[in-house]
Amino acid sequence: MPDFQKQTVQWFPGHMAKTRRQIKEYLPLVDCVTELLDARIPLSSRNPELDELTQRKPRIVLLNKCDMADPEITAQWVRYFASLGQHAIAVDCRSGKGLNRYHALVRTVLADKIKANEEKGMPGKALRVMVVGIPNTGKSSFINRMAKKNRAAVADRPGVTRRSQWFAIGGGIELLDTPGVLWPRFDDPAIGDKLAFIGSVKDEVLDGETMACRLLAVLAAQHPALLKERYALADDALATQQPFELLEQIGQKRGMRIRGGEIDTERAAAMLLDEYRAGKLGRLSFERPPSH
Repeated sequence: MPDFQKQTVQWFPGHMAKTRRQIKEYLPLVDCVTELLDARIPLSSRNPELDELTQRKPRIVLLNKCDMADPEITAQWVRYFASLGQHAIAVDCRSGKGLNRYHALVRTVLADKIKANEEKGMPGKALRVMVVGIPNTGKSSFINRMAKKNRAAVADRPGVTRRSQWFAIGGGIELLDTPGVLWPRFDDPAIGDKLAFIGSVKDEVLDGETMACRLLAVLAAQHPALLKERYALADDALATQQPFELLEQIGQKRGMRIRGGEIDTERAAAMLLDEYRAGKLGRLSFERPPSH
């Protein structure tokens, strides 16, 4: 049985340091910043360095993958960001849900800039928006949907976008895509875990069984009914069994065995993480807004 309490999640490859430099370099060229967060974990998926990096540029927040999050909690997050003076909308960049509001929102946020351009005799000057976010929050899916073409690389893994690119999306708006960037160290281990759950940290960096056990611990604490229903667990299983025992039971229920009849917990762990990331366990939110 692995000791799933010891390993901490840390991952900051060299290209992320380069991205931080690029954000600072390109910032004078843009009028505002659009930040993509994962609606299931808006706090953990928000880079704490971004405020400093973007130097208080106007901010639009997209709570992406809202179809996988609890809609009532997502609505609470929208109100929370509004209380901070930031415009936020719940979206699903794969299907396009909520993105029909984006053009108007950009023009609302940049109303003063538009007015200033008109007074300078440049009424048609493009509005330039930098798109930022940690890996695997859906930046490329957002740009492809807005540009109506598959122009930005998309994958359910971090580190796909490696360079900055401009995309015209109509309505006089241009988007600057940037690679996903984490921060050098997660001070709270729980943040690293939640980022690993959604796939913002490369799976190769982590032990799959360890992360599956930690995910099971969170699900058992926050969403026990959905966990029991999805994997047909006994009523007393969550109260009497440790996470690794739950993983073994899930593997047994799914018929995952290796030669000799032993339960294939590595395969069960991979399946659990895949099903969570695909939204098959239900609409789960792991974070609520702080009291403000």
